[in-house]
Amino acid sequence: MDVFEKLQILTDAAKYDAACTSSGVNKTASPGGIGSASACGICHSFACDGRCISLLKVLFSNACIYDCQYCVNRRSNDTPRATFTARELAELTISFYRRNYIEGLFLSSGVIKNPDYTCEQMIEALRILREEYRFSGYIHAKAIPGADSLLIARLGMLADRMSVNIELPSQNSLKLLAPDKTKRSILAPMSLIQNRIQESSAEMVKYRHAPKFAPAGQSTQMIIGATPETDYQILHLTESLYKKYSLKRVFFSAYMPVTQSALLPAIGTKPPLLREHRLYQADWLLRYYGFSASELLDSDHQNFSPYVDPKCNWAINHMELFPVEVNRAPYEELLRVPGIGVRSAKRIVTARRAETLGFGGLKKLGVVLKRAQYFITCSGKCAEGLKVTPDSVIRSLLSETAFDRYRQNMPVFEKPEQLSFFGPAKLQTEDIQKCLTGQL
Repeated sequence: MDVFEKLQILTDAAKYDAACTSSGVNKTASPGGIGSASACGICHSFACDGRCISLLKVLFSNACIYDCQYCVNRRSNDTPRATFTARELAELTISFYRRNYIEGLFLSSGVIKNPDYTCEQMIEALRILREEYRFSGYIHAKAIPGADSLLIARLGMLADRMSVNIELPSQNSLKLLAPDKTKRSILAPMSLIQNRIQESSAEMVKYRHAPKFAPAGQSTQMIIGATPETDYQILHLTESLYKKYSLKRVFFSAYMPVTQSALLPAIGTKPPLLREHRLYQADWLLRYYGFSASELLDSDHQNFSPYVDPKCNWAINHMELFPVEVNRAPYEELLRVPGIGVRSAKRIVTARRAETLGFGGLKKLGVVLKRAQYFITCSGKCAEGLKVTPDSVIRSLLSETAFDRYRQNMPVFEKPEQLSFFGPAKLQTEDIQKCLTGQL
């Protein structure tokens, strides 16, 4: 099998791994070296100047000693197998870079023979790239659970970002679908990477040219929809991973039925893409909007609404906190208003120092008034001509497609007369809550 036949097999086998994103690191080549890494983005992402930046996303090998039921490369699956040599992979990467096809490498692998041997082969490929070809471009490497800690440490010295896929949200699911893996074998290298990143950061303070360990941090990925865990469980796990291991990102991958198993959704079942999207929206709220997992979901409502995004759903269920006065509310409160994002909240805080803001000014600052007008006041006043009805509020919070689906599946309000959030007559939010979360 020649190298291009291997490339065809191993790039196709790598497409199910979603855990690659912006590099998060700026780095230029040393004199005599080649390549650079930009924090703007990697892997078919877009830089701030509009450039599309790409990397080679490939497996070192799709031969695997494990039999994870959800994986297309599992031991028992009848699929063509291929394995690069370390030098083949390094030369292929440099060849693609010189042709301007790629700007970096995303490298993972099935487990060949044992975790240590696999990790050694990946290290050798990266060593050739870094030391022989003096390649300074972005490299994201997957740590192999179960490999020796010294090998993982060496891999981290050669890569810009590392990741360990947590795969499934619970130990029970791992035991059922991936009996060769354990929670401990996955979390141990995650903890090691975090400790080495912290040590490296401390050394950089003392020594300017101290070697860097995974300067772009670490990430992980979990599969959504293959097992019965709820959004509530997944989100709490996500929050704990951020707090305990200081991850840069947690990626969610909607399970695509690619293998036949009685333990998994049947082939032909649609991937839960909307659910994946809702989890990414909630993840954004955890990282940038100051929300906690317990605020977004609870034991009585363990899945996100299919009709409305998590932030709007939270606002509808907490109308006692609204309206918010945009000219006086702190930044943290502004972030919780539907239609106001991180950038527009910062603009509001800056602009109101110079003048009193009105609804026209908010629109210029990027606020989505279609949503925000129901939750804010400007100098104590509502938007002029605002008519507040259950139907109008729901229409403003949902996309046209979601609204049509909602009207087809949900009961119509018996009393659609106008009500006001801001007077004695409050909008009956429990009715809206019932409509939007009744499917949970």
